[in-house]
Amino acid sequence: MLTANSTRMVDRRRSRQHLDEAAHSFLPIRLGRNLATRRKALGLTQAAVAERLGVDTETLSRFERGKHVPSLLTLERLAAILSSTCAELLEEHAPQPASEVLAMQTWLAGLSEKDAEFAKRMLKAVCEHLAQ
Repeated sequence: MLTANSTRMVDRRRSRQHLDEAAHSFLPIRLGRNLATRRKALGLTQAAVAERLGVDTETLSRFERGKHVPSLLTLERLAAILSSTCAELLEEHAPQPASEVLAMQTWLAGLSEKDAEFAKRMLKAVCEHLAQ
């Protein structure tokens, strides 16, 4: 026989389960939105990020649309590619758009050390020339 007290406990349990399910279903969407926001802020295409990650462009698209959730290892790699952290990508609020410096840092990260140094020297030379 169910008492009023046991009925309340069952109702609380169901309510908690419903909240857990809602939070679980929202996580992929939130993560996807944050991934897309961060990628766009850095001026990167899905194809460029997917290539660096070693997955198909469609796979990255599924992550961004919240249709699939990356593994923790893949999420860590995505965070590194996007010059972010896993925590920032999972935050309720989307990460702030990157500054130009962060965008350039991300571009340079994809180059060899020698090519990155060359690019920095060229940028410096162009800036000094334009400042005159």
